Amino acid sequence: MTEAGLREMFAPRGAMVIGASTTPGKLGAVMAESLDRGGLAVGRVNPRAGAPGFVPSAEAAADHIRSLGGEPDLAVLCVPAGATAPALAESAAAGARAALVCSGGFGEIGAKGARIEAEVRAEIARTGIRLVGPNSSGFFSPPRDLVASFVPGARDLLPGRVGVVAASGGVNHMLAFQLATRGVGLSLGVGIGTGIDVGHADVVRYLADDESTDVIALHIETVHDGRALVAAVREASRAKPVVALVVGRTDVSEFATSHTGALATSWRTTRSALAQAGAVVVDDADHLLDATVGLLAGRLAPSADAGAALVTGQAGPGLLIADALGVAGVSMPRLAEGTQARIGEHLPPMTFQANPVDTGRPGPGFSDVVAAVADDPAVDVVGIYGLTEPVVDMTASIRRARELAGSAVPIVLGMDGAPEEIADIRSAATGAGIPFVTGPGALARALAALVEDARLRVRPDDDAAADVGQVARAEAWDEDATKSLLESVGIPGPRRRVIDLDDAGRAEASRVLAELGGEVVAKILDADVLHKTDIGGVYVGLRDEESLRAALDGLQAIGARRVLVEEMAPGGIDLIVGARRDPVFGPVVLLGLGGVAAEAVGDVAIRLSPLSAGEATAMADELAAAALLDGWRGGPVADRDALGAIIATLGGLLATNPWIDELEINPLRVTREGMVALDAVLVTGRNDDGTHPDH
Repeated sequence: MTEAGLREMFAPRGAMVIGASTTPGKLGAVMAESLDRGGLAVGRVNPRAGAPGFVPSAEAAADHIRSLGGEPDLAVLCVPAGATAPALAESAAAGARAALVCSGGFGEIGAKGARIEAEVRAEIARTGIRLVGPNSSGFFSPPRDLVASFVPGARDLLPGRVGVVAASGGVNHMLAFQLATRGVGLSLGVGIGTGIDVGHADVVRYLADDESTDVIALHIETVHDGRALVAAVREASRAKPVVALVVGRTDVSEFATSHTGALATSWRTTRSALAQAGAVVVDDADHLLDATVGLLAGRLAPSADAGAALVTGQAGPGLLIADALGVAGVSMPRLAEGTQARIGEHLPPMTFQANPVDTGRPGPGFSDVVAAVADDPAVDVVGIYGLTEPVVDMTASIRRARELAGSAVPIVLGMDGAPEEIADIRSAATGAGIPFVTGPGALARALAALVEDARLRVRPDDDAAADVGQVARAEAWDEDATKSLLESVGIPGPRRRVIDLDDAGRAEASRVLAELGGEVVAKILDADVLHKTDIGGVYVGLRDEESLRAALDGLQAIGARRVLVEEMAPGGIDLIVGARRDPVFGPVVLLGLGGVAAEAVGDVAIRLSPLSAGEATAMADELAAAALLDGWRGGPVADRDALGAIIATLGGLLATNPWIDELEINPLRVTREGMVALDAVLVTGRNDDGTHPDH
C-alpha cells in the first residue's frame, strides 16, 4: 500500500481539488491552475461555486477526471482544518489514494487542533489513503510537469536528477530555486510539513526506487521514527548518494540524567545516525547544495581513502581549495612520476605539477593535463578551478579530456568571473553533464562530498553485533554493583572494597587500606548520586589511615552511609563511554573525551546500537583528539580493538535489557597496562519489557 499510495501521490493520473475557488489568488484557485497547466486531468470541487468547470462533490470530480481519460489518484484539500477529515473520507470514497493538505490548525495549535488531527489520523487508518501535510506548501515533479504548489515560481523549476525531501515547504522551494540558479533540476521536491502520515522515510524509499533520481537531498527538523528513517536512508544509500542537513545544533536533550544524555543531543544523534546509515551529513544549506551538485558527477568506488586531485589556473584559489580539502580530511595524493612527466610536456617548468597542478594561465594542452591527472592511479576524482578568461573553453576542454583519458574519473568544475560569463559557462557545463559550482569553497565541498560518500560505503569486515546476554535486574545500581556488572562482561575496574560508615566498618578501614596497598580513592556509594565530584563526594590520593579517616569523616558529613574504597589507577587518557536509550532512535552509544569536563569539551562520536565491534572501533577516528589515543607525547597507546569491544558491549547491554535507560563509564582510563573503568553509572526507570512504569 505504501508504494502504491506514493506512486499515485507523486505521479497521479488525475487530481481533485477539494475547495477549489473561483477567486484568483486564493489557495484553491492557485492549486487547481498549477495542476491544470501541467496537462493533468483536474476536477474542481466546490458545491457553492456554481460556475462552469466546477462540480459539487468528489464523486462528480472523479467522474469528470475519468471522462478525460484519467483517474482521481490525488486529492488536494484546500479546506479549513475542521473540514479536512470529512473531505478526506469523501475523496477516498471517490477513488483517491493520496492527498495533500496545505492548511494549518491541527495539533500545533493546542487541544482543539489535536482533536481535529486525531479525526484525520483515524480517517487515514480507515481508508488507507496516504497524506502529505498538514502545513505543507506542496510538492512538484518538473519531469512530469506536475506542480502541486501555491508558489508561482514552482512552475518554472528545471527538470533534473535531484530529489529533495524537506521538513519545511518553504525550505523545499528554497532549495529547488537555489539548485535552479546552479543549473540543476529536480526529479521531485516534497515539503513534508507536519508529517502526520507521509514522512521523510516514506519519500526516501520512493526516491530510492525512482529511476529518474540520482541524488537525494534531505532537510530534517524533527524525527518521529528514527529507526524507520535510518533504515530508509541505509537502503537508499546503497543505490544512490544521500545528502542530509539536520537543523537544531543548539538543542540539548531535557531528559538527560548523565553526561551521556547531555552530550547526545537530538542534533548530534540524528546526524550520527544518518551518517551511520550512509548519508553525507552537511552543516548548512549552502553545504547541502554544493554537496548535491558534486555528487551528480557520479559515485566513486567505495574507498576509505579516496584521492582527490586539483587542477587550477590560479595558485591562490588553489591553495584555498587544497586547505579546505585538508580540513575535511580529503587526501590529495602526490601524482606519480609518470603523470608528472605527461603534465610536464604541456606546462612550463615553473608550475607546480605534483597535486595540486597549477597550470598558470590555462592554455593549449589543458585537456591533456586534465586527462593525465585523471589517469593517475591514485586519483579518484578531479576538481578544476579557474577564472573566466578567453584563453580556454573550460567545458570543451573537459569534454576533450574525457575523450583522452583512459579512466572515467568524475570531474567537477568550479569557476568565478562576471555573472553573465558564469551563466554562459554554467549552462554549457551542465548541458555537457559536468557539475558546476562557483567559488573555491563550493568546489572543495563538492569534492569532499564525493569522497565522503565513497568512505561511508566501506563497511567493517565484521558485521555481527556484540553478543551480550540479559542481566538480572537489581533494586538499585550503585557504582560497586555497576562495576561488578561490567566486570562480568569483560570490562575491568579497579580493585575495591565497600565500607559501611558504622563502627565496624570504620574499624575495617585500616585492613582495606593495607589490602589494596599504595594510594586509594574513597567515594560516596549511593545509587542516587550520579555526579559525585559535584557534591564533594570523592577523595583521592589517600596514603595512610589518617587521611582515609579524614575522608570518611568528610563523606559522612555530606550524608554518605556507605563508601567505596578502591586502588588509585595510574595516569593516562580519560574517556567517556556510554549507552543510552534515545526516545527517537532507541539504543545509542557514545565515545568521547571523559572526566569532569566531558560536557564542556563535547568531543564525541555516536552510533546506533546494537553494532559490531568493528563499527565501534572506527568511532575513535572521529574524535578531534584521536591522536591522544596513539601515544601522544609518550603517553599510553589505546588498544583500539579493545575499546571498540567495550563500546559494543555497552550498546549490547541496552539492546538486550530493555529496563536499562543509561549505562556510562566516565572515566574509562587508558593506561599503559590497559583500560580500566574508574567510575560507572547505570540508570533504570523502565519495566522489564522496556515500557515506562507510569504508562
